[in-house]
Amino acid sequence: MKKFIVIILLAVLGGYTANIFFDIGFGEPHFVQGVKPVKDIYLSETVSNLNVSNTVTAIVVNFRGFDTLGEVTVLFLAVTALGSILYKRRHQVGKRSVMFSASSIVTSGSKLIFPAIVLLGAYVFIHGHLSPGGGFQGGVIIATGFLLMLLAYENFSIGHNALSIIESLAGITFAGVGLMGFIGGGTFLENFLPTGILNNLFSGGVIPIIYIAVGFKVAAELTGVIYTVLHEKGEVNE
Repeated sequence: MKKFIVIILLAVLGGYTANIFFDIGFGEPHFVQGVKPVKDIYLSETVSNLNVSNTVTAIVVNFRGFDTLGEVTVLFLAVTALGSILYKRRHQVGKRSVMFSASSIVTSGSKLIFPAIVLLGAYVFIHGHLSPGGGFQGGVIIATGFLLMLLAYENFSIGHNALSIIESLAGITFAGVGLMGFIGGGTFLENFLPTGILNNLFSGGVIPIIYIAVGFKVAAELTGVIYTVLHEKGEVNE
């Protein structure tokens, strides 16, 4: 009897889902007569109102900026959870758990490449509104540079206090810029700054500021994760 009820419920749910699916009308225009579809509004306003070359950036940081704030928050919570789990074990002993024997070529090369990696990451998120890239990509690139240094140098260390300060300031900047959107009766994360000239570095209003904040936040959080995992320790034998 239970199986029969379950089958009936699944059949009803499946029929309801299929009905919704077929009613979508894939390939058909979905807009009110005389009103532009959302995609056309994004494409037109990205250039005309925001003076931003990268439409994806305009959508992620401006039109759907609240979603990006949520994504950054999820990343923060994940990093916090991981750090909390490994914190005690990481501080049981002083040395790093993951050890590598790097040659002089690797260590010398890492020292030369590291500044270039950080510079590239910064370039990516600073120019995210002008070209493919953005805060998440630039932050990951910078974290990769710190990973390289941790692998090349056994005694390379990163100050957790500095990472926490950078991450906190970046998060406050993101939220603060969003709250400043209320100036003049606007909305959260509304673009309240002058948009400048298209293809100019100082264009897009608040978009570059938000992407820079996201870049620093992602870089600090991922670098902290890498450092914590490499210093994770097992149980200490008494």
